[in-house]
Amino acid sequence: MNRRIILQSAAAIATGAALTAVDGKAEPAGPPRRRHGANIIEARDGTQLFYRDWGQGRPILFVAAWGLHSQAWQYQMTSLADAGFRCVAFDRRSHGRSSDPGAGYDLDTLADDVASVIDGLDLRDAVLVGHSLGAAEAVRYLSRHGQARVRRLALIAPTTPFLLKTEDNPDGLDAGIFEAMRAAFRQDFPGVLAANIKPFVVPATSQAMIDWIVQMMTDTPVKALIDCNATFTVADFRRELPLLKLPVQVIQGDADASAPLALTGRKTASSIPGARLTVYEGAPHGLIFTHADRISADLRAFAAADGGG
Repeated sequence: MNRRIILQSAAAIATGAALTAVDGKAEPAGPPRRRHGANIIEARDGTQLFYRDWGQGRPILFVAAWGLHSQAWQYQMTSLADAGFRCVAFDRRSHGRSSDPGAGYDLDTLADDVASVIDGLDLRDAVLVGHSLGAAEAVRYLSRHGQARVRRLALIAPTTPFLLKTEDNPDGLDAGIFEAMRAAFRQDFPGVLAANIKPFVVPATSQAMIDWIVQMMTDTPVKALIDCNATFTVADFRRELPLLKLPVQVIQGDADASAPLALTGRKTASSIPGARLTVYEGAPHGLIFTHADRISADLRAFAAADGGG
């Protein structure tokens, strides 16, 4: 099996997303609990979610990409906290310092985890920022839990609206590609990642930065990686995106090999009323690392556009 061809053609270095669209909002399951002094929010099923909380001002909640966690946002969080925002990021279940329940990787549960963080920290008037899988989780959060606590939404290199090839989505990716990719993960995920990490960044990216990104991803349990990956193969947000009623900024690079711009960001922006698409020339899927300063500046402008910050 040629692992490089499989992953590059499947657009899968840092993608991930969701299950099929859900109408309506989630039923309440009791308030999440915050463990004071431990930076832990307890999700609705008892999973412990680690979070970072820096700065003061309008809250910005960051949701990480597949295989990554809150530390991946440190460049944006540092810049925006210095600019007068409260920056919060959490580790997805089984990622980073959160607990590993070995289950709950469907999109509804992942979106409920986002709700646990928002409710547990009582975030209001927030800017919600998602990268890759995190963008899908952000959209599903708004579909299930409403928009009362979120003022603005930024989707960075999203996997929305729909990646799978079907009769009504002929330019999508064949299901067999995803199946072969997950089979490779089961055999040697570090080897697959090492063979395919270069398109995630740019030639100028330091080896130390690449090693750090790889370390975050290889520290994530393979079961969580595979199950989250399996989730995105049937993710369909085409009914949800037109229902969003808040300012939305989509940011993506035109050199994204993991979630091709034409299939994801352009369609996402065109599906959301009033959404704005910003395309970074030459930027890859890992643009929060390779174009960190520009991402921070664009997020700052977006977050402050109606007086926040």
